[in-house]
Amino acid sequence: MSTNARPQADDEAILSALQRETFEYFTQYFNPHSGLIADSSGPGSSSSIAAVGLGLSVNAVAVERGYLSRAAAIGRTLCTLRFFHSCPQGPNSDATGYKGFYYHFLDMKTGRRASRCELSTIDTALLIAGALSAASYFDGTGDEEREIRDLAEALYRRVDWVWALNGATTLSHGWKPESGFLKYSWTTGYTEALVLYLLALGSPTFPIGERGYRDWTSTFERKTAYDIEYFYAGPLFIHQLSHIWIDFRGIRDDRNREVDFDYFENSRRATLVQRQYAIANPHGFAHYHQYGWGITASDGPGPIVRTIDGIRRRFYGYRARGAPFGPDDGTISPWAVVASLPFAPVEVLETIRHAVGRLASRDKLGHGFDASINPTFPVSDSPHGWVSPLRFGLNQGSIILMIENHLTGLLWKLLRQCPHVMTGLRRGGFRGGWLGAEPEGS
Repeated sequence: MSTNARPQADDEAILSALQRETFEYFTQYFNPHSGLIADSSGPGSSSSIAAVGLGLSVNAVAVERGYLSRAAAIGRTLCTLRFFHSCPQGPNSDATGYKGFYYHFLDMKTGRRASRCELSTIDTALLIAGALSAASYFDGTGDEEREIRDLAEALYRRVDWVWALNGATTLSHGWKPESGFLKYSWTTGYTEALVLYLLALGSPTFPIGERGYRDWTSTFERKTAYDIEYFYAGPLFIHQLSHIWIDFRGIRDDRNREVDFDYFENSRRATLVQRQYAIANPHGFAHYHQYGWGITASDGPGPIVRTIDGIRRRFYGYRARGAPFGPDDGTISPWAVVASLPFAPVEVLETIRHAVGRLASRDKLGHGFDASINPTFPVSDSPHGWVSPLRFGLNQGSIILMIENHLTGLLWKLLRQCPHVMTGLRRGGFRGGWLGAEPEGS
């Protein structure tokens, strides 16, 4: 064997190293006074409440993997939950939240609403999911662990999901104090809102009706690509986010029973479609192949139009990119491949090995894989084309948690212990598999 050849590294060792590197984001971009986590590694970034929710779940992984002592993780978790429990709630424009919901972005220093953003229903759901996972993990009898459980329960009970219906049966995307409810609702098409609806259905204080959930799921569109049929959504993150916390393997709602596959299987199929799309590479982008894929909502090199090798191409900035029906400008997101690990472990591990061995996906910053790259877009000092200079909390958390679900199923086990999630699943019509038969009279 050549002295320059490298033996294939042990897969679990690769994943453990990637988890450890990625965890550094949650130490470097964490405010120890409020528990807020920055949306991105960019200077002056606001906090994303979705990243905070992921961070609450990451704390449990950090204890299990030895990155944090249990005492340190308890301290970080309490810091976050105490902040959200005591922060200003009200209709004024500079509050932190209202009606139990929170603004999408918060100032990292003050904890108040940032950039006139919306009160976000989906991002609040991700925050609450993280809080509930912490409540399940920290199950000790000590005062601090009891306080974690009490605070998580209080935050969940305060969310007025019925108000967020805005008089309809389906949930609004959000609300602004200047203009009221946004014009968009979680009404049509398969999206990341599964976890949102399940938490709203399971609420012990403001539960929404079951009709809205069924109205929404009835709109899920089946498409076929590369001989694979699935509920279509173009960006890969849509097929991942709710699955971070909810184990959809083998459990089915009414819509699943109609098509004879569950949402976990749907994510598996969506993952394989993405890979097949990259192999087919219908638009001739650079570095699209069996190891070069992962199209999702991401930053990009645009907006700009360039002629490259005689082809006029339009490049986007931040955009919800999708496959196989677009939009696509040659930007791929290595982190999104890793977050698909539970669905297609063979294909994802092959891609991770390739990335570790041949791509500049791990760098001196020590934060794991790049957020996004575009090898088609030429950059003079980069052999790999455009590479995002930023890391994002949502991406980083997804990497850590989905690796953990693949290895141990930790997050899935934690949320199975949450009675509110079980109630939400049953009200949504889920049964079978690990959930068992629907109780009589329900």
